[in-house]
Amino acid sequence: MNVTVLKNLTLIDGTGAEPREDVRVVIEAGRIRETLERSRETLPPSARVIDCRGQFLLPGLIDAHVHLQAVEPTLVEQQRRCLPSYVLLKSLAIIRETLEQGFTTVRDCGGADAGLRQALAEGLIPGPRLFFCGRILSQTGGHGDFRLATESHAPVEAWGGVATGVYDGVDEVRRAAREQIRRGADFLKVMAGGGVASPADEIAHSQYSPEELRAVVFEAESAGKYVAAHCYSDRSIVLCAEAGIRTIEHGNLMTEVGAQAMKRAGCYLVPTMVTYEAMAREGKRLGLPEFTTRKNVLALERAEQSLREALRCGVKIGSGSDLLGPMQVHKGEELALQARVLGSMGAIVAATRTNAEILGWEREIGTVEAGKRADLILVNSDPLKDIRVFQNYRETITLIMQEGRVVKHML
Repeated sequence: MNVTVLKNLTLIDGTGAEPREDVRVVIEAGRIRETLERSRETLPPSARVIDCRGQFLLPGLIDAHVHLQAVEPTLVEQQRRCLPSYVLLKSLAIIRETLEQGFTTVRDCGGADAGLRQALAEGLIPGPRLFFCGRILSQTGGHGDFRLATESHAPVEAWGGVATGVYDGVDEVRRAAREQIRRGADFLKVMAGGGVASPADEIAHSQYSPEELRAVVFEAESAGKYVAAHCYSDRSIVLCAEAGIRTIEHGNLMTEVGAQAMKRAGCYLVPTMVTYEAMAREGKRLGLPEFTTRKNVLALERAEQSLREALRCGVKIGSGSDLLGPMQVHKGEELALQARVLGSMGAIVAATRTNAEILGWEREIGTVEAGKRADLILVNSDPLKDIRVFQNYRETITLIMQEGRVVKHML
């Protein structure tokens, strides 16, 4: 019998319920068998018992917006300078460190593929469970078109980093959507608005027509999948919500108009506040281009207010990071930034239970409950009192489990 017992811990189960003290969590065959308070149950003599006194147990964190193969801080330059083999090998450190930061599951929003998902599932490389969208769909001049204004060559389908392709018109986006599904994508993603890292647009721009957006949604839903949309402004958010898109990524310029549209449609918001903070702090040192630093100012200024508006209107809120290159070590900071608006418990729920709902895996992960996969992390101080515990992960995360398998143990 493969049984592990974590005892004498304080449990923050990811549901939003109050912490429970002196809890024993029994794990069998990779799943949570039960959670018991002050239990005197006799355990099998072969059970592995780990004393977690003074520690706080949470579900493994989920990052719903990563780019594991964005290995350089500037997407435009990465596409020009880095060979696919170099990108893949350099991404291995990012993938491993993502798990070390306590993220046992991630949703890659452009760059990863089915081969990487399979390698992680088979344990060929250490890292989180992976969901991916394949190549992102962008219109000409959109956020996924990395050509400079001086370049007249036809757009290419960019591999790795943030994998994008330029597709215009209903027929082209339909073909592109079907191709990503054929390649095993878990969901689809469209660039429905301008972006900070793209050279030819502004973040307030909306991109893709209602007909094009609906075509992508139709193809996704026909295959039992959903669509995520990169966008910032009310116009693009409303168009996406009305087209049936399920998750809005970023949303920094959203007002009540956009938030109400999301609420009516049942959309999820996936804020990525930390990427703008990191670019503001480190952009100059990392050599970010002027157009990126200029647009980042507006995105950063409006990020917290848009999150407040979403919360006020009752929008379902997840959690993402969207960090690039060496800034990817800051994933845990997203929880602290969201906690300014959601509170510490709200930020934890966003990065666990709500993100599991976004993935469609709420019956498997996201909370510490009987029957779910034993994706768990222990931290050595109370995150409800100081949620910055996730930022100092090397010292503060003392145990990480994936489906009951210990991948870090500092107790």
